[in-house]
Amino acid sequence: MGVSRDAVLKWFVKNNWYKNDKGFYRDFWYTYPVVAETYDGFLNDIYGFHVKEADVYKALDSARSGFIAEGNVGGGTGMMCLGFKGGTGTSSRVVKIKNESYTVGVLVQSNFGAKENFMLAGVPVGKELIDTLNYELKAAPQSYRPNGQGSIIVIVATDAPLLPQQLKRVAERVSIGIGNVGGRGENSSGDIFLAFSTANVNFSRDSVTSLQMLANDLIDPIFDATVYATEEAIINAMVAAKTMSGINGNKAYALPKELVLKALKKYNRIK
Repeated sequence: MGVSRDAVLKWFVKNNWYKNDKGFYRDFWYTYPVVAETYDGFLNDIYGFHVKEADVYKALDSARSGFIAEGNVGGGTGMMCLGFKGGTGTSSRVVKIKNESYTVGVLVQSNFGAKENFMLAGVPVGKELIDTLNYELKAAPQSYRPNGQGSIIVIVATDAPLLPQQLKRVAERVSIGIGNVGGRGENSSGDIFLAFSTANVNFSRDSVTSLQMLANDLIDPIFDATVYATEEAIINAMVAAKTMSGINGNKAYALPKELVLKALKKYNRIK
């Protein structure tokens, strides 16, 4: 965490990022990098200090728009979710409000929940699979992992014109999507939700600017999109993830897709 934070700062300086500010406050430029984590010590040698400054530079230099890989990639590599291998997942929704279309996109780093609570389309998939493919613990991990332990980071992005207090309300709806798939916000689960809008980008240090705001009475479709996209992003992370062995031979199994389909058929969700 510390290495990542420091490397972000150094990368800004290395790339002269602060020189983009041509105004009066150019000489007073500063930044506060935010780095978040979800615990992966069951699979990852977290005290091996393997992440180096160069790894952070590589991540920042290769950042680009477009589709991202899901599953065992990036920060999602060592994640476990609802009894199976977890990881990175994304999803989005497009909603129409007053003849305007807005997109809500969600990125998750999914590492939470107990298998017995896992739900998919209202089907108790976790209970159907309770005796299958449990974690294999070859040696004691660096800290004990009780049932349901973990965390999830969720980032919600939208082009709808929302102000900070509205974005806070959007972030609060993330927990509903997590609950839909079986998250319970257990005591040892550190859940971090952030939401931002790209609509108001007319920032200025030395002039009056105008902001747009979607009326609160029109915001429900954004809330719905957040819930559905969060739920789907978590499932996408699990579907994309692959079985992984880690430190001390500990093993986390990928979601058994054929058995999941069998459970969905049993409950008449698919034919």
